[in-house]
Amino acid sequence: MSNPLAPPSGMLAELTYRCPLSCPYCSNPLEMAGRQAEMSTDEWKRIFSQAAEIGVLHAHLSGGEPASRRDLLELVAHCAQVGLYTNLITSGVGLTKPLFEALVAAGLDHVQLSIQDAEADSADWIGGYQGGFAKKIEVARWVADSGMPLTVNAVIHRANILRAAEMVDFAVKLGARRIEIAHTQYYGWALLNRAHLMPTREQSETAYAAVEARRAAYKGRIVVDHVAPDYHAKYPKACMSGWGRLTFNVTPTGKVLPCHAAETIPGLEFWNAREKSLAECWADSPGFNAYRGTDWMKEPCRSCERKNEDFGGCRCQALALAGDASATDPICSKSPLHHRIGEIAARDSAEKVEGFTQRRLTREKVADKV
Repeated sequence: MSNPLAPPSGMLAELTYRCPLSCPYCSNPLEMAGRQAEMSTDEWKRIFSQAAEIGVLHAHLSGGEPASRRDLLELVAHCAQVGLYTNLITSGVGLTKPLFEALVAAGLDHVQLSIQDAEADSADWIGGYQGGFAKKIEVARWVADSGMPLTVNAVIHRANILRAAEMVDFAVKLGARRIEIAHTQYYGWALLNRAHLMPTREQSETAYAAVEARRAAYKGRIVVDHVAPDYHAKYPKACMSGWGRLTFNVTPTGKVLPCHAAETIPGLEFWNAREKSLAECWADSPGFNAYRGTDWMKEPCRSCERKNEDFGGCRCQALALAGDASATDPICSKSPLHHRIGEIAARDSAEKVEGFTQRRLTREKVADKV
């Protein structure tokens, strides 16, 4: 079948689920494949070549921690060879200076560095890795010295929300050209930890205003990409800019998905790039076509003037909160279930819970973690 769609512009390549950090809001699935199930170097190279052929411009190399892959340098070099712009999404932990310099020489275009807080003790506690904060500062210095653009990514939740604006300051000190301040989205590990992570509405509003003030103060020095907190919003975000509309994910085992959490939706069939071409997966995969466009929508989405703006919100969130992936995302004020969001947020933000359920590979995969 020929592809009648506009070509995808971006691809998130989840090279591995292995990671030295154990962030409690991680978007990886609760059951994660270990090293033995991961695609080989040649399989990934074939997929990157196919991505370039179908029009993909940006390859975001993610995980887990992509530096856990011993073939990362070879993969970056191949992406550069086929004309893909490469963005390394990394915790910084696991990178060495010689490896980074080799990645630059191989054609790496951009680094996106995660931070967990603007304070070392809190950051290392959240990430579950002692010394991680100091390592991030070191890696940021390498990136700045290389002249490569740096984006800092900070996920905001109860444990760090009071320092959201300070994280913008920290990113400026690191030499970043852009920072993503992303309030936690509750699926995967974050849903499991929701009662630990949920801030109050007052905290969210205070942090949001503080970050917006920093945006104005730093205009021209750093781009502040600010993702608002879902549970305190009036309207949902367009998940992935619309399901199967602009980008796709490839998991470590080769499954091609419209978003990180799509596999949580029961009954959807997603194809694997080990078995079918990316062109086929993008155009014809039943899972992609299930919620592509607007024809699948029920009311109130079907007749809503915002349906081509937010595309009904997040399908995975609709499943988690409404029990139906085809329902209006309950984050939306037009959803008949919207009142539940305020109730959940108030209840969870009032919980006095110590510690997190840390992200981890399944017990059977622990041997593959490093």
